Amino acid sequence: MVILMELAPDTLEWRDAYKLLVGSILPRPIAFVSTIDEDGIANAAPFSFFTAICAEPMLVCFSPMRRGRDGAKKDTLVNIEATKQFVINIVSEKMAKQMNNCAAELAPEIDEINLTGLTKEPGTMVKAPRIKESLVHLECELYQVLHFGDQPGAGSLIIGKVLNINIADDLYQNGKIDTKKLQPIGRMAGNLYTNPLGKTFEIIRPETGG
Repeated sequence: MVILMELAPDTLEWRDAYKLLVGSILPRPIAFVSTIDEDGIANAAPFSFFTAICAEPMLVCFSPMRRGRDGAKKDTLVNIEATKQFVINIVSEKMAKQMNNCAAELAPEIDEINLTGLTKEPGTMVKAPRIKESLVHLECELYQVLHFGDQPGAGSLIIGKVLNINIADDLYQNGKIDTKKLQPIGRMAGNLYTNPLGKTFEIIRPETGG
């Protein structure tokens, strides 16, 4: 017999509620989002609250949470609101550590792409850069953004319209993407990640100060 525990979200501290979300909704695909600010400084950050919405129009969405320390907007959200453009770079296992290093909370004037040794490429239809090491890029313009509070633990829903898709040639076969060659990873709870073949591995996330 399974004994069920009942928990009311509004009685939980937000960090505890977050742990329940990420411990039950998994594996989660990762949107490695690259943006650029109004001064031309690039930013890259991973978000695992990410999914597709529909194909016509082609819409995708991800949710950046507010900073845990003070409820401030993250640089990704600030940049997208200012420029209305971004790129979602799909994360393959070979670039997982560099992606993870971009999760650290850094000053807005620091370019995470350069700092972590990744390579910037110009976007085809957006000003935001693509990350060369990624094998699939979704170049997006902002379609809609919704805000759900401004306190720590709150978040926003960013909906992007895909303007252009860049795919590595050897991945694209008969109109489909070869998942085995792409080797995308998904986020599990804590510091665990997984790949489509069921392999689970751990990467320690850097301190963010949040």
